[in-house]
Amino acid sequence: MPQVKIPAVYMRGGTSKGVFFRPDWLPADPAQRDRILLRVIGSPDPYGQHIDGMGGATSSTSKIVIVGPSSRADCDVDYRFGQVAIDKPVVDWSGNCGNLTSAVGPFAIAQGLVDAPRDGIATVRIWQANIHAKIVAHVPMRDGEVVEAGDFELDGVTFPAAEIKIEFLDPAGDADPDAPDTGMFPTGRALDTLDVPGIGALDMTMINAGNPAIFIDAAALGLTGAELQRDVNGHAALLEKAEAIRAHAAVRMGLARTPEEATTQRPHTPKLAFVARPASYIASSGKPVDAATLDLNARIFSMGKLHHAMTGTGAIAIAVAAAIPGTLVHRVAPGDGGTVRFGHPSGSLAVGAQAAQKDGSWIVTKVVMSRSARRLMEGVVLVPDAVFSGGA
Repeated sequence: MPQVKIPAVYMRGGTSKGVFFRPDWLPADPAQRDRILLRVIGSPDPYGQHIDGMGGATSSTSKIVIVGPSSRADCDVDYRFGQVAIDKPVVDWSGNCGNLTSAVGPFAIAQGLVDAPRDGIATVRIWQANIHAKIVAHVPMRDGEVVEAGDFELDGVTFPAAEIKIEFLDPAGDADPDAPDTGMFPTGRALDTLDVPGIGALDMTMINAGNPAIFIDAAALGLTGAELQRDVNGHAALLEKAEAIRAHAAVRMGLARTPEEATTQRPHTPKLAFVARPASYIASSGKPVDAATLDLNARIFSMGKLHHAMTGTGAIAIAVAAAIPGTLVHRVAPGDGGTVRFGHPSGSLAVGAQAAQKDGSWIVTKVVMSRSARRLMEGVVLVPDAVFSGGA
């Protein structure tokens, strides 16, 4: 069968990587577009390997980004993110990828979508169309090109690169533009108790910040907060328990009608994270992480597995929740609206939030963190012609 060539750029952003497209490179029909994107990644794959696609068979590497000119006067580009399920024919467009956000600015500049200075820092105003939130990326430039090499080190990424500073404005965004605006806390409370069938009553914070997120104590899962992937991802019963908590919380947050819908149709968001007071451990790279350097330990699940580091939006949610009194995260690590440093399986990360009270309620106006990005390959991806007409 013949194959169709589609322009594409393969990029790393933060601790994730994905395939980047402009909207005019893809079909306008959403169903046809998603069918093609699934084939690009190599999903659904019952073997869980993505041998016949560009995906990397993990939630961090099974991602799609679409970036085009913005429909808004106050932004330069519109950015859409698709999380591709590995074993199901699902592209979940419900949330953002904070890590790949760092690659949106460089991609937009390289595609001529943004006027950038020849030297210095390019400011790229990004509209995250999934969650209706504005993001500003500060991208280093030299001789008219994005600077990709540098000495900025990010735990979870093997090689150093150039630092890209990212500002997430109004990180609460709009978790579901089609649903009523529920603000930062969908239930109206910073701390809730949710009775999950077969598990029991759990204290949790359900929050919209970067992505919809759920925070629970590590002890609620029988964990310490210092676990690595190997300590969690081989335990089917533990993963099933975590998914049950996530799915029932998604219903409470108004993001799904039933737990089954949350599991099958909305696997990307909300994210479930667990936190604990600082404890020393050895990161997955073999690097010691000293509890004295941390404000808390945090781990997050992504697409049914423990994440190898920390999602970018998870970092945003941690910073926001730490800054607001009454949340479970603030209870573990009281923040003052400044920088919080947390330990994750690959090391540690610092992220800052600006919080203030307005009319008796806490609001967070901005979250700031640093990431890096790099082009890995650019050219075309090949998709069998039959996929365009509904075949495999």
